[in-house]
Amino acid sequence: MPKYTKSVSTIALLTGTLLFGNAAFAQNSSVFTDEVIVTATKRATTLQETPVAVTVTTADVIEKARILDLNDLQSVVPTLRVSQLQNSANTSLSIRGFANGTNNIGLEPSVALFIDGVYRSRAASQIGDLPVLERIEVLSGPQSTLFGKNASAGVVSIVSAKPQYETQGHVEFGYGNFNQVTAEGYVTTGLSDTLAVSLGGGFQSRDGYGEIVNLGEDINDVRNINIRAQALYEPTEEFSLRFIGDYSELDENCCITATDVFGPTTAIIGALGGQLSSQEDSFTYETFLNRNTENSFEDWGVSAQADYDLGIATLTSITSYRENDGGFEESDSDFTSADILGNVSQLVNLDTFTQEFRLTSNPSDARFDWMVGGFYFNENIDQESSAVYGADTRAFVNFGLAAQGSSLEAVEAGIAGLAPGTSYSEGQGSFETFSQDNESYSLFGTVDFHVTDKLTLTGGLNYTNDDKDVTADVRVTDTFSAVNFSGAQGVELVSNGIFANGQDPIPDLLPDGLPNLVTFVTAPQAAGGLGLTLADIGALQAGTFGAGTPAAALQVGFNQYIAGVNTIAQGAVATGELDGFSDIQFFTPFINFGNGVESGQSSDDELTWTLKAAYEVNENINVFASAATGFKATSWNLTRNSRPFASDVAALTTAGLAPDNLLTGTRFAGPEESTVFEIGLKSRFEKGAFNITAFDQSIEGFQATLFGGVGFDLLNAGEQSVRGFEFDATYTPIEALTFNLAGAYLDAEYDDFLNASVVPGSDIDNAFGEAGDGVGDLTGERPSGVPEFAFSVGGTYSFDLTDSMDGYLRADFQWEDETTIVDNLPPEVTREVAQLNLAAGLNIDENIAIQIWARNVTNDESFNSGFPTPAQTGSFNFYPNQPRTYGAVLRYNF
Repeated sequence: MPKYTKSVSTIALLTGTLLFGNAAFAQNSSVFTDEVIVTATKRATTLQETPVAVTVTTADVIEKARILDLNDLQSVVPTLRVSQLQNSANTSLSIRGFANGTNNIGLEPSVALFIDGVYRSRAASQIGDLPVLERIEVLSGPQSTLFGKNASAGVVSIVSAKPQYETQGHVEFGYGNFNQVTAEGYVTTGLSDTLAVSLGGGFQSRDGYGEIVNLGEDINDVRNINIRAQALYEPTEEFSLRFIGDYSELDENCCITATDVFGPTTAIIGALGGQLSSQEDSFTYETFLNRNTENSFEDWGVSAQADYDLGIATLTSITSYRENDGGFEESDSDFTSADILGNVSQLVNLDTFTQEFRLTSNPSDARFDWMVGGFYFNENIDQESSAVYGADTRAFVNFGLAAQGSSLEAVEAGIAGLAPGTSYSEGQGSFETFSQDNESYSLFGTVDFHVTDKLTLTGGLNYTNDDKDVTADVRVTDTFSAVNFSGAQGVELVSNGIFANGQDPIPDLLPDGLPNLVTFVTAPQAAGGLGLTLADIGALQAGTFGAGTPAAALQVGFNQYIAGVNTIAQGAVATGELDGFSDIQFFTPFINFGNGVESGQSSDDELTWTLKAAYEVNENINVFASAATGFKATSWNLTRNSRPFASDVAALTTAGLAPDNLLTGTRFAGPEESTVFEIGLKSRFEKGAFNITAFDQSIEGFQATLFGGVGFDLLNAGEQSVRGFEFDATYTPIEALTFNLAGAYLDAEYDDFLNASVVPGSDIDNAFGEAGDGVGDLTGERPSGVPEFAFSVGGTYSFDLTDSMDGYLRADFQWEDETTIVDNLPPEVTREVAQLNLAAGLNIDENIAIQIWARNVTNDESFNSGFPTPAQTGSFNFYPNQPRTYGAVLRYNF
């Protein structure tokens, strides 16, 4: 929390969030003295002259608004949405309503994250890991000609402060509610005239704001540490080398959910003695679980950036290597205190190497500026995961079957491969090992042609080549889910059930007039039976009863009875009478790959482009228009719901690889191709600024992932688009007071999305497939989670108390209108955000700074996301937002 001063650092304070190149400015130097510099185009330019839809949040705003992580950042950036899901590292970034990259380690996000020019392939990074920030730039739309890797929907670029030659630093301690304790330290100094270093680190601990009532444990707690060291070597004016090394640990019990829609299985959980979250209030932050979900992650990396001024151009090299290890060894994913779905685990290791080269022309009087570059990416992913049944699973399933007049015992008696009493045994389940090797490179460049002093035309190209090699080794021990109820085993089950003294596993299946086996055999012939004893049944089934005797007619009658039973059984299977059993098959057989049919390999390449025109109307007004395309390569489904494509089934069957109960789906989602058209206005005046950008953006083949019961389905939406506008305004009526307003209108639509996951039984269910199977056509529908309107409004008042004491008061308010949450969740459950944040600071004698802060002051309640509750058809769980938090911070600057 740096001391507030009336210098360039206060620009962020006075403007709040600066959107789309919004630069605080004044012809009157008593209001502003400088402009914010950004590197959104890989050149240092002012926000005002940068013809890119870019939002900048500077260090001053981050400190004064007490923004500790990416979740907090969205409160001042209306087009950015951040959601943390079932574990600490599962963070989703959304820009203009486009978001993916969660719940599947094989899915890279469409919104790319860069920290100090280094691409982070997964958005687990916390900005709190960076002791001193300069700014955060949020770029909307595809950025392939500026950033070489997977920027089909946008970029979040975090820039930290370089080491300084003058010795300076700070130590900071904070305390907040839920026993939050924070500590941070930072020091930078020059070791010589050419070498400066810095060292910073931090610690945060907080009790959970949720409670696992039956265990007496907190949930959604925080425990993390980080350390970051830098060295800046500048032996000449032409050459500099910046080295960065960082390490962080994160340990949390995360994340709390609430059941907001209770299905028919709720009563069964109660019968088992289990408990769920409150049915009256989804925001009690109380839950019931069998075990904690302890997330543990280690992340470290090194990078080196070298810049060499060749005179006509500057050569830049950025080299990085990173490792991320962690996950959770235990979790309770049925979200009840009943032990239904037993332990679920996931451990992941990522090793990532990146290399970027850029050659950028230096400023000159020439009509052309240019930049060319290349980017190389190599990443290895290894994941081990599992999900198993708990001690109550068999009883839970039997409760449900009993309501239908059936039982596991009846099914086990009717299927030759099922041993009595073994279905849904504790410890049965799915045990998975996935790996992915990804190598890609891109060549990119841009040219700016200054037609006149006012008009600049820009063109850019990017060629990307991406290769992935994926393997899956999955072992499924669930015997019940291996049964093919829609085939011969289903016929066997019904037939055997009828044979076994009428113990039909499907109630009322036996039609009127056809008695059960015992009645048919033992009833007198005059009553339509065979008039035999039970001891004769074995000979009848063997076809030897009465052979060559007058009793042969009885054998014929018995054979006719059996033929009738088989006809009934086949009809029952064909008409879906056994579909209820398929619904409770959780871990169906898995075909490992690569195999003789599925190579497990993908290779993609694409040429993308950017065209732009920028015109300076006068010194206060700039306008621009642009068109661009973006690309993201194939993403593989590295979850237990990875299924072979239907088109591969015949070949898999021929190769002897297809099990009896094979389900089809997708192994991967093909590439995304994005297109955006923008037109923008940037204006500034004596006491403020106003900027607006209108856009039309679409992504063909958008890679959509949704929870499918026990794993995640990954498929391509035909096309998703959003049209709208973004704006921001700042007004400073007096030097001490600044107001800022930023907002967005998003008209989003699935232009084409067949075979989408939807709510079973909803209006759009059964558009494809069978009624109730949760498959539908979302074409023409609005994507869930994308608000039509969103805005943030804020203000900062600065004051002097004495010559040696000054301070500030700050407030910001974030609002999003009502929207559905996830496509396959009930539409009546919606989210609306109205969050107020407050902060105040006091600086004493330039060295001591005190801050008090509060986030979500009014305890606004909303759901971040949600999912169908595992193994509980008709129930849905949701992630509640963080309740009110507040605290105080004391800092000493030196």
